[in-house]
Amino acid sequence: MTTEDEAQRLLIVEDEDHLAAGLKLNLELEGYRVDVASNAKEAGQRLLDPSGYDAIVLDVMLPDVNGFDLCRKFREAGNFIPVIMLTARSSPEDRVLGLEAGADDYLVKPFELNELLARVRSVLRRQRWEQNTGHHVKQTTLSFGDAEINFDTHEVTVSGEAVQLTQLELDLLRYFAENAGRVLSRNELLERVWKLRNYGNTRTVDNFISRLRRRFESDPSSPVHFLSVRGAGYKFSA
Repeated sequence: MTTEDEAQRLLIVEDEDHLAAGLKLNLELEGYRVDVASNAKEAGQRLLDPSGYDAIVLDVMLPDVNGFDLCRKFREAGNFIPVIMLTARSSPEDRVLGLEAGADDYLVKPFELNELLARVRSVLRRQRWEQNTGHHVKQTTLSFGDAEINFDTHEVTVSGEAVQLTQLELDLLRYFAENAGRVLSRNELLERVWKLRNYGNTRTVDNFISRLRRRFESDPSSPVHFLSVRGAGYKFSA
């Protein structure tokens, strides 16, 4: 039996009182300790709690700041607590927006309670494994050209100057580094980095490659690290 001190803490950021109350009740029945914030300001105050939270369930449509912007602010402030975003907006483009803002998962309303519970367990399990495993399979640092990247601390420098990357840019960069020298198709990148299957708009990948080239290539028009392979995709060379 999980004790109160051992129970993982969740923060629900949701302005619909009945939905927030229902989520809180059901998550507490699962053994979590749960707090609720009804807007972005209250969420920020909650996150100052030194006890911390293990995950955040974040609604997109908040009365003061939209969830995309709030999630982005979390990440820019160095807060990398797992975020599950809730929204009534179901288009793939909106899911891309959520992931680009730094969300770990994205769930469309109305949703089945069991699916939300499964996704909460999934992000918590992934976070716990990454923190505790002694054989972390993900690459934690990367050096190439004039760039130095620490994926754990999100510190990125180019020629000694700090560079700010979004969570999704870091995830894409790490996937390239872990598969250096291998040709990666746009569809593979969408599935493995964006978590999007059968998503027709591969232009999203091209836009992100352009962003990485602007940040890390001395001449983005003649890249030496992020290489195009005609008809196949992209290849990373350190």
